[in-house]
Amino acid sequence: MKTPISTSKLYVHRFLKPQKSSTTTHLRRLSVAPDSTQPPSQEELTKTAVTQLKTTDDWISDTNLHQQLLTLPPQSLIKIARQLETSSKALKFFHFIHDNPSQPLSPLPLPSIFQTVLELAMREEDSGSLVDLFNLSKELKVPLTPNSAILLIRYFFRVKKVEESLQLYNELDPDAKNTNVKNTLLGLLWRSNNFEDAHKLLDEMLQPDTKFPPNETTLSIVFSVLLRWNCGKEDEKIIGLIPKFGRHGVFPCNVWLTQLITRLCRSYRNDKAWDLLYELMEFGKLEAGPCNALLSGLSKERNYKRINLLLNKMKENSIKPDIVTFGMLVNHLCKSRRVDDALDMLKKMKEGSDGISIKPDVILYNTLIDGLCKVGRQEEGFLLMEQMKQEHNYAPNVITYNCLIDGFCKSGEIERAQDLFDQMNKEGVVPNVITVNTLVDGMCKHGRISNAMEFFRKMQEEKGINGNAVTFSTLISAFCNVNNIDKAMRLFDEMESLGSPDAVAYYSLISGLTLAGRPDDAGFIASKMKKAGFLMDLVTYNTLIGGFCRKKKLDKAVEILKDMEDSGIKPDSVTYNTLISYFTQNGDFESAHKFLKQMVKDGNAPTVVTYGTLIHAYCVSGNVDEGLNLFEEMLITSKVVPNTVIYNILIDSLCKCKKVDHALSLLDGMLQKGVRPNATTYNAILKGVSSRNRLEDGFRVMKLMTSQGCNPDYITMEILNDWLCSVGEVDTLKQFVEGFQVSSAA
Repeated sequence: MKTPISTSKLYVHRFLKPQKSSTTTHLRRLSVAPDSTQPPSQEELTKTAVTQLKTTDDWISDTNLHQQLLTLPPQSLIKIARQLETSSKALKFFHFIHDNPSQPLSPLPLPSIFQTVLELAMREEDSGSLVDLFNLSKELKVPLTPNSAILLIRYFFRVKKVEESLQLYNELDPDAKNTNVKNTLLGLLWRSNNFEDAHKLLDEMLQPDTKFPPNETTLSIVFSVLLRWNCGKEDEKIIGLIPKFGRHGVFPCNVWLTQLITRLCRSYRNDKAWDLLYELMEFGKLEAGPCNALLSGLSKERNYKRINLLLNKMKENSIKPDIVTFGMLVNHLCKSRRVDDALDMLKKMKEGSDGISIKPDVILYNTLIDGLCKVGRQEEGFLLMEQMKQEHNYAPNVITYNCLIDGFCKSGEIERAQDLFDQMNKEGVVPNVITVNTLVDGMCKHGRISNAMEFFRKMQEEKGINGNAVTFSTLISAFCNVNNIDKAMRLFDEMESLGSPDAVAYYSLISGLTLAGRPDDAGFIASKMKKAGFLMDLVTYNTLIGGFCRKKKLDKAVEILKDMEDSGIKPDSVTYNTLISYFTQNGDFESAHKFLKQMVKDGNAPTVVTYGTLIHAYCVSGNVDEGLNLFEEMLITSKVVPNTVIYNILIDSLCKCKKVDHALSLLDGMLQKGVRPNATTYNAILKGVSSRNRLEDGFRVMKLMTSQGCNPDYITMEILNDWLCSVGEVDTLKQFVEGFQVSSAA
């Protein structure tokens, strides 16, 4: 039979090279020897055909071979194709079968043979041949098998031809679009960030009447997207489809679901996690793990109402809580300082009063012990540790002891904390750096710095615990607080030799040096801090500026201010108030007003401290009028209400300048604005009116003092005694002091 001429031969030539014919070549027949009495079996024919086709390309003209090949069933023909070594041989065999169909009743194995050609071409990594083969299948109208479709879809994605993959899928026979094909395309679409088409395909698979529903592989693809990739809003769409898997009998495993719920809660999407779990509960396959993940998220946002609802829902759906569930609930209750409720839960766990009896573990006991210590009930925590040992034979670990030691240290019971430390050593529990830090901190905070230092050295020598940044920072801060700067500096040097100090150590030393009146040394440590890669914060800059101001190194303070601004940290009201105060004390009112303007420009509204500082400076320098002008400006242009201190400064200065009437009017204005005068206010006024011997004004002020319930102090009595006795008003003085308890001078 002659092979019909077809344009498909153009594709054949791409694979086949012309072979020289040889008249001396003799082809072996597929049949067995002539003396054989039985015909060869299909298996023998298949094996012989494979050998023949693999050893020569010139078998097209062998009529006997053709006839015997065409007698083989489709499955044998597919088997032959799969054993050929190259795509060119397989394609030649494919064309032979295509152009020489067998009996009409036998289905042609063409799609499967063509699949073999594709597989061989894929192995040969001949990219161009795959495109040609795809075009050949369309020209010859050979339907692709699902596996052929998968091979071509993967190839098109590999060469970044996504549209061709989608077109191929759309042109497939409906029966070829099975779940495996859909899964392949779905995964590749998501990998190429083609979310829209991926979502459409997934939605198609999840339809109730779909012929090819999703399977476990589909769900694993979906979870790989949700758990590893950041798809933004696409997450919401995909998560909404997960419950639909359950209607096809596919349910996510609890590990996947726990991971997803955890991710949602960590990204502050507790509502989404809540909705998802509620929908999945209807399938009755949920376990405690995903519920625990949601409980953790709800605990962090302190959503007590939903915690209780979820626990009730777990009970309704027969989801048994495990030790993790109870541990999280106990932890949540302890952090909410509801320790008695946590203890009650422990009791229910052990008794099984809610139908679930779970043996508590060491972690749960440690949580309860820590909770008791945090609310100052460390003795109960100690008894709970003893109960843990007696009832369950649990050995306390280093965390148990650390919690108790911390509790006793915070309550000031340092000896008891040291006794616990000795007990843990006797029981063979090895202390860690947290144990050391807890005891060192407790000793330092309760004035036992020498003991803390001695204990730390002992731990270094005996236990090999050299401490960490927290240990050194605690000790450095403690020595700075008692003004033992030299000791703090030596510890800092030791810390540097063991490793880089942390920010807290730098801050502590800078603060200590500044308070000790050594701002230059503090500045040197600050420069080392910056070289070490730490950024100074606003508090540290303000500390340095204050230190240089107190030493009247105002130029250096301005340098620090400039460095602060260059570092991108904006000065606050504390910064400006400090500079304004010391520049005015130095008599540089011009610079002080510049800082005031800059303060307003930077968005820091002047405070009562700002105005009080300037007014006081003007008054001290004898320029009361400027102080009054600023006071008026404060009343009119700012929202800052003057306080008693500012009124006292002005009243005292006016009285000293013999402007008693102005001082009296300020006192009246003070009362009208609801600012309460104190003994200092009245003493200044009384001293002013007594110097002018204005008895009527003096009596009015004394009456005001009585009506306001302001107790006179010894200064008040000294002023009135000297004045009233000299003018014969002793009875008035006696009436004034009756009922008052004279306080000491402030």
